[in-house]
Amino acid sequence: MNVKHLLEKLNIQPKKSLGQNFLQDPNTLDKIANAADIAPTDTVLEIGAGTGALTIKLAQRAAQVLAIEIDERLLPLLHSQLRDFPNVNVYHADILQVDLDVLLGGRPYLVVANLPYYITSKILRHLFEARHKAQRLVLTVQQEVAERLVAAPGEMSLLSVSAQFYGSPRIVARLSPSVFYPRPEVASAVVRIDVYAQPPVEVPDEQVFFHVVSAGFGQRRKQLKNSLSSGLAISHTAAADLLTRAGVDPMRRAETLSLEEWAAIARLFAAQDARLFVQ
Repeated sequence: MNVKHLLEKLNIQPKKSLGQNFLQDPNTLDKIANAADIAPTDTVLEIGAGTGALTIKLAQRAAQVLAIEIDERLLPLLHSQLRDFPNVNVYHADILQVDLDVLLGGRPYLVVANLPYYITSKILRHLFEARHKAQRLVLTVQQEVAERLVAAPGEMSLLSVSAQFYGSPRIVARLSPSVFYPRPEVASAVVRIDVYAQPPVEVPDEQVFFHVVSAGFGQRRKQLKNSLSSGLAISHTAAADLLTRAGVDPMRRAETLSLEEWAAIARLFAAQDARLFVQ
């Protein structure tokens, strides 16, 4: 499939506002589909079906493909490209507005997506926060984002803590801009995230855990005692005490903490006497 010629024939110009960079290299498409380890009985949710090039690869492997596409200009093209695949359902929708529990109806599913780079974090949060989560995600993202997803303590971010709380991420391929049309200005990578049935650390409540983590990264250049004091609306003394009792040096910075250390802080924070904190 020559994506450029196909779009020109239909007088469709890729929209920068939608972050449209369409995958067109057959080897890359196979690599992505293979990375998902799709069984013949699997249901696959594809986010951003685009021209249908990856959708076809998924349909050849899965029992059913639910393809989401926000750009209505591409719908006639998708229906034409996928007419020989009765196991594909195309939905014109914004994935951030899709109720995944309703769409999937409780079925186990995988997610495969070439994500618009400007909205990657929001889509990941939407997928992770769904009550009925995917078994695994195979995502094409900006290489810088891929590196953040798999980061180790010392280079952690709110994104890496979130991804590693919900699953085990690894980079399975690095992609040249030449495999896309139009060519993006940055390098890309394919990340596979195997989603946990249960988080790998004990937390009192996911909301409390991420409240604490978000506070820690709210002023990431500051020492933790200062960022937590500000983000949790507690005194510097209470923040330092909280960290010390969790076994964390109050002078450390958020990017140096492990998942286990964040969980320890969250457990103690949840157990504090409410009088110490401004709710």
